Amino acid sequence: MNNSVTRISLWSGPRNISTALMYSFAQRPDTKVFDEPLYSYYLHNSDANEYHPGANEIMESMESDGNKVVDMMLNYAEKPVLFFKNMTHHLLPSLDKGFMKSMVNIILTRDPVEMLPSFAEVIENPSIKDVGYKMHLEIVEQLQNMDLPVIVVDSKSILLNPEKQLKKLCDAIGIPFDSAMLKWSKGAISEDGIWAPYWYKNIHQSTSFKPYSPKSFPFPEKLKPLLAECQPYYNQLSQMAL
Repeated sequence: MNNSVTRISLWSGPRNISTALMYSFAQRPDTKVFDEPLYSYYLHNSDANEYHPGANEIMESMESDGNKVVDMMLNYAEKPVLFFKNMTHHLLPSLDKGFMKSMVNIILTRDPVEMLPSFAEVIENPSIKDVGYKMHLEIVEQLQNMDLPVIVVDSKSILLNPEKQLKKLCDAIGIPFDSAMLKWSKGAISEDGIWAPYWYKNIHQSTSFKPYSPKSFPFPEKLKPLLAECQPYYNQLSQMAL
C-alpha cells in the first residue's frame, strides 16, 4: 500500500448529496473518484437485491467479493488523492473493518425529514437498514474504538455555503481546497455506476451544488414511523458535524 496516497472513504446515507460531492472531488486534478465500489458485495449478501433497481446488472458487472474490493481500495495508487463514495449500509458486518485505519473516513448525513421522501420515490417501502442512520452511529463507535478521527458532515451545511464547508472538509482531510470543486459540467462522468439512470437524473442536470431550499410539501404519513426511528440517530450525528 502506498502511504503517500490520501484515501478518502465517504460513508453516506442515500439521497444525501453524496453523488454531488463525488462530482465535486472529481474536478480536482489530483483526485480519482470511485462510485460505490461495495455495491455488488452488498447486493450479493443482503435481501436488497430483491428490490434495488438494476440489481442483477450491478451484481453481474462488479466485483462482489468484499475483501477484493477492500484490497483495491487499499492498493490503487494512480492519483495522490482517492475518493471512495460508499453507502453506509454497504458496510456489512461480515467485512473486516480494519481497512478503515488506512482511510480518512467521512460520515455524510442529512435530516431524515428531507431525505426519506426523496428515497421513497425509488425504494417504495424503506426500512431503517436501508437509510444508514443507525449504521452511521455504529461507524462512529468503530472509529472511536480504533482511535481514528470522526468527521461528520451534514449535507445541508454544504448546500448553504459550499465553499466554506468544502474548505473545512478539505482541512479536516488534510488536503488543500481547490476552487474547481465548486463547478462541474452538465451530464454524466465516466466514473458513474451503472445505476446512474435510476438515481442520477438531478445531478446530470446540475453544474454545481444546488442552493438549499427546505421541503414545502407535507411529510408522507406512511413514512412517519421510520422518521421516528431515524430522528434520534440523526440528532446525535448533527451534534458532531463540522
